[in-house]
Amino acid sequence: MIHFQEEAARCLLCADAPCSRVCKNGDPARAIRAIRFGNEALAKQWVAECTDEDLTQAEAACIHYDRPIRIRELVATLAAPAPSGKGESPSLAIDFIGIPCENPFFLASSAVCTNYEMVARAFDAGWAGVFFKTVCMQDIHEVSPRFDAVKDSTSFVGFRNMEQLSENPVEVDFDIMHRLKQDYPSKVVIASIMGQTEEQWIELAKMAEAAGVDAVELNFSCPQMRLAGMGSDVGQNAELVTFYTAYVKRSVKIPVIAKMTPNITQINQPAMGAYFAGTDAISAINTIKSVTMSPLSAVSDRQTVSGYSGRAVKPIALRYIYEMAANPLMKKVQLSGIGGIETWRDALEFIQLGCHNVQVCTAVMEYGYRIIDDLILGLQNYLSERGIDRLESLVGEQLPNFVRPSDLDRGTVVFPKIDREKCIGCGRCHTSCMDGGHQAMSFDLQTRQPRIIGTKCVGCHLCRLVCPTGAIGLAKRIKK
Repeated sequence: MIHFQEEAARCLLCADAPCSRVCKNGDPARAIRAIRFGNEALAKQWVAECTDEDLTQAEAACIHYDRPIRIRELVATLAAPAPSGKGESPSLAIDFIGIPCENPFFLASSAVCTNYEMVARAFDAGWAGVFFKTVCMQDIHEVSPRFDAVKDSTSFVGFRNMEQLSENPVEVDFDIMHRLKQDYPSKVVIASIMGQTEEQWIELAKMAEAAGVDAVELNFSCPQMRLAGMGSDVGQNAELVTFYTAYVKRSVKIPVIAKMTPNITQINQPAMGAYFAGTDAISAINTIKSVTMSPLSAVSDRQTVSGYSGRAVKPIALRYIYEMAANPLMKKVQLSGIGGIETWRDALEFIQLGCHNVQVCTAVMEYGYRIIDDLILGLQNYLSERGIDRLESLVGEQLPNFVRPSDLDRGTVVFPKIDREKCIGCGRCHTSCMDGGHQAMSFDLQTRQPRIIGTKCVGCHLCRLVCPTGAIGLAKRIKK
């Protein structure tokens, strides 16, 4: 039988999917998208009424470049939808620096929110708010091409961009934000700004406030500005972060959010600068300085250092969020998490480390605003399963589980455990253990069965991580 998650990962997530167009009694494309974005337990509801003929026609209509998605087999692996129970789905409403938000999902200041039409479509789709693309007073001239990606099959593992700030005149951008706030009063509109001098920061902040936005974000973090003294040049200097934040805080009455750069060793240094200047919140992280070498991304045969985002940066972003959330001096400063968020589980991790909202960019660039459906669905289902009725209850709940390396339990061990029914005899565990682990795995070439050598195993779990079928799990933790 196929592995439903692997098969769903092959899906191209077509626009106006042909498979669903020909399916009379269901929506297989929506079911596959639910699996792809972490809602496999809920996916059956979109194909529960499908007949075998429906699924056969849907599979025949698939336009995959390789071979059609095996829709019939995939659907057969899905569990029946759980009873809906009584009452409505839990609310995802949460306050962020005093601003009511219908859910914690925001568009990050980037290419996904550069004009009225884009943001309006995102709001209509269900996004709670937007950090509008950064406004500045400099002339922005972008390069071509400006994007590159590190890919796994058809999806981005990491995404590199050389794009800078909004190319619109300042007045145009603030007019767009003003109209968005008028037309969508329940949505949250936050202006992202970047100045080069004290006067520019103050003027831009006042223009944002006059436009009627809910808050202003100070971009101290863009890694690819062509002019010195802007973006991450400021974010790496705690003194400048303090000064510019203080200038803006004194100039406007709306909340102020400082956006941190990850291109620094100690993020708490500029973060504390923003804190002492009175910032209401901190958003982190912006993209990580990087280099990719694809000739297809060269600009007139030249390369440069620019920002890296996507799934690959999430662990780094979580580290910075944790470091700020664990700082006892910053307990009153709320956090907005950014970096590699693609599924509701990703968002949950940021929230459990202390974020009141999350911002998404790369996943939207790759898959579109429609991912909000599964972000909301998955987080609501998680709250329901845990019997939690307030999203606020999850904020920071995992922080007590973090300790210093010196405080970790070093007197016990948990050994790997092989499930013989799932093992297909590929030998990956043996190869990795012999060449990269502790030579604690034997492999019978006749039966193609691995065996753990208990006297050598140290419980590092490299074997479990490389197993392609999930056949290696955990035994009970015991004393060494």
